[in-house]
Amino acid sequence: MGGGHNGLVAAAYLAKAGKKVLVLERRRVVGGASVTEEVFPGVRFSRLAYSAGLLRPEIIADLELAKFGYEAHPFEPQFFLPFPNGDSILLWNDNERNYKELARFSKKDADTYPKYVAFWTEVMELIEAMVLEAPPPLPDLIGMFRGAEAEELAKRILLQSAAELLDEFFESDEVKAMLVTAATIGLPAGPKTPGTALMLGHMLLHEINGVKQTFGYAKGGMGGISEALAKAARHFGADIRLGVGVKRILTKDGRAVGVQLADGTIIDSKMVLSSLDVKTTFLDLLPPDGIDKEFLEKVRGVKASGVVTKVNCVLSELPDFTCRPGRTVQPHHKGYIDVCPTVDYLERAWDDAKWGNPSKAPFLDCVLHSVTDPSLAPPGKFTLSIYSQYFPYRLAKGNWDDRREEAGDTIIETLAQFAPNLTHAIEKREVITPLDMEREWGLLHGCIYQTDMTPDQLFSLRPVPGWSGYRTPVEDLYICGSSAHPGGGVTGAPGRNAAMVALEDGRARKG
Repeated sequence: MGGGHNGLVAAAYLAKAGKKVLVLERRRVVGGASVTEEVFPGVRFSRLAYSAGLLRPEIIADLELAKFGYEAHPFEPQFFLPFPNGDSILLWNDNERNYKELARFSKKDADTYPKYVAFWTEVMELIEAMVLEAPPPLPDLIGMFRGAEAEELAKRILLQSAAELLDEFFESDEVKAMLVTAATIGLPAGPKTPGTALMLGHMLLHEINGVKQTFGYAKGGMGGISEALAKAARHFGADIRLGVGVKRILTKDGRAVGVQLADGTIIDSKMVLSSLDVKTTFLDLLPPDGIDKEFLEKVRGVKASGVVTKVNCVLSELPDFTCRPGRTVQPHHKGYIDVCPTVDYLERAWDDAKWGNPSKAPFLDCVLHSVTDPSLAPPGKFTLSIYSQYFPYRLAKGNWDDRREEAGDTIIETLAQFAPNLTHAIEKREVITPLDMEREWGLLHGCIYQTDMTPDQLFSLRPVPGWSGYRTPVEDLYICGSSAHPGGGVTGAPGRNAAMVALEDGRARKG
C-alpha cells in the first residue's frame, strides 16, 4: 500500500525474488513525497523531498537503478550561508578550500573541523551498520559504544543538544550556524532541545556516487529517483496501479489477507506491506477488534508534528545576493542556500512555533535545481524551492487555508533580505503548508518523516517499542514506510528491510 519511494523499493525487491506484487497508489503519480511535478506550464519541481544522497548505495546496486534512469550528482559547493553583515560562508567538497574558508572566521575552528568530521564519521559508521537491518534493543545499542568513554559518548549523541555539542568543538558563531541547521530539519525542536545532537551526524549519511558525506541532486528532480524505482519494480514483474486508494486492510483469524479499495473492490493477498505511517495503518485502516490493546495504545501515543512549509517559485532571474553580487550563475547558486545567521536565530524561530505561531524569522533551506538540471525549466527561467520552518500544523490562531499566503510572504521576505531582487524576480509561486502535506500526500499532520524522528522514536523505539522489526501484531502485515526504522529521508531502507523480513517469513512458512 502506497507508491512512495519505500513502497516502490519493497515492491522491487519482492518482485525480484519472484513474488507476484501489486502496488496501490492513491495519487496519479508514483513517488509519494519524492516526486517531480509540473506545477506551472513547462516548469517542474521536486515539490516536497528535495535532498538526494540518502538512497542507500546497496539499493541502487541491487535494483540496478542506473539501467532505469537513476542519476545523481554532488553539489559544489555544498552549502552557502549569507550573513546580515554582508559576509557569507561556503562549505565545499574540498578539504583545503574548507580550511581557508573556515579560517576567515576562526583559525581554531578551521583546525578543529576535520576532528569534528572524524568524530561523527566514527559514530555514524556504527549507526550506518544498522540502517539495513532491524535495530538492536536500546541497551545493546548503547553497548556498541565501547571503551572507557563509551557511556559519555552515548550521552553526548543521544541526550545532548546540538547547540551544546557544537559549543564543545567551535567558537565562531558563523561556523556553528553553518553546521547547526542539520540538527533540526523536520523536527519539532530547536537546536537547544536535548537529543538534537544526534541529527548533526545525519548529514554524514549522504553519499553520491561512492563519495560519502556528500549532498547532491537527482537528474529530473526527486521524481527521477521514484521513476527509476518504478521502472525497476515493473522490470522485475511488479504491477503498479495509480489513482487507487485503499479503504481498509482485510484480516482473517489475526492475519492480513488483502485490502478493500475505495471503490469497494476486494483484492486478496498472502501478505500486505504498508508504506503508510503506523498510525494511519492501524487506527484508520484496521478494525481494533482482535489487535493487541497494548500495541494500539503505543500507536496512539506516536507523535507526528508538522513544522515545515515549502515554497516553489518560478524566477525570471537568479537571486542577486548582496554579499555575492551577480545574476549570472555563480558557485553559491549551485548548492544549498541557507538562511540561519546564528544558532540563536534558529532557536528563536522554534520559540514562535512552540506556541502555535509561524516563525516571524524562519529558517530557510533553498535550492535552485534548474541551475544544475536545466531540464526542469525553460531557457531564461529558474526554479527556486524553499524549505522553511517552523510552521506548526496546529495554529494558535486561524487556519492554514487562510494563512497560507501569509506564510509564503514571510518566507520570501526573509530571503529577500539577502537577495533584494527576489521580490520582483518571482513570476509564480506555490505555497505548501503542513495541512496541504497531510491532505495531498497523506503525511500525518504534515510530518515529513511520517512520525517524529526524536530520540524517543528512533532505533528500537520506532515505530513503537517492541515492534521495530517491520512485523506487526497482525500476521502477514508489515510496516515498510518512514515510520519504521531507520526513519525518514529518501533512503529506501525501510522498504528494503521490510521486504527482506517478509521474504524470510515466506521462506519459513514454506519450510
